Amino acid sequence: MAGKPVSWRFSYSSGRIDIAANEPDQYTEAVQDPRLTKHHAKIAKVRHAEKVRTGVSPGNLGMTGKGSAQGNRVLSTLIGFPLGSALIGWLIDRQLESSPKALLVMLFLGIVAAGREIWRISKERPE
Repeated sequence: MAGKPVSWRFSYSSGRIDIAANEPDQYTEAVQDPRLTKHHAKIAKVRHAEKVRTGVSPGNLGMTGKGSAQGNRVLSTLIGFPLGSALIGWLIDRQLESSPKALLVMLFLGIVAAGREIWRISKERPE
């Protein structure tokens, strides 16, 4: 590359700037190594066998099943019970003009109810 003139090509497409060197002896065709081709075929064969064995594609193993549903129930319980009860307490405080007393009582009851519900959810089998 030393001593040879190199021309640069810049192109802007789909939010990316592509820079490439245009050399006269630049390799234009990609040569596929036969060993890599053989390994790619083996990998595809093993993935297919695993898909047939489990009945699930490898990309869908993340968030499926009852365990995930239980986790979502716990999360919604931890967020919803205290927020819902605090909202009810705030509304009671506005009606009775009793500062934060009903809000604090209802928030405490919401946290206790959330704990009880999570205890019930944890007793269920995730299968």
